[in-house]
Amino acid sequence: MNVFGIGIDVVEVQRIASSMAEFGSRFAQKIFTESEREYCEGQKNPAIHYAARFAAKEAVAKALGTGIGKDLAWLDMEIRRRDSGEPEVFLSGDGEAFARSRGIQEIKISLTHAEHYAAANAVVLAE
Repeated sequence: MNVFGIGIDVVEVQRIASSMAEFGSRFAQKIFTESEREYCEGQKNPAIHYAARFAAKEAVAKALGTGIGKDLAWLDMEIRRRDSGEPEVFLSGDGEAFARSRGIQEIKISLTHAEHYAAANAVVLAE
């Protein structure tokens, strides 16, 4: 496999918390899948987990070279945790179609967060 692209993103946790306070569930439903929302809301500090997933989606969009738009929507990406705790990304819809058409085999992601910031990087591997 070859590296198709890499991406990184850093998000201020307060920015996500403010958006959630201002726009409520509309913001979360536009950006995060139901499964992601359930996971984040089950955590002690939901905003920090939302911020990490937001950063992951931005990093994936950068690594794919699409940005968020025609070929890849927010809800085309879902950030999950394996039983081991390792994060993984699942693509659906237009995002999955784009990846398939480019021979993308795997997307590796890493998330991190601290009190004020969350960050993620993504590496996209293709045939």
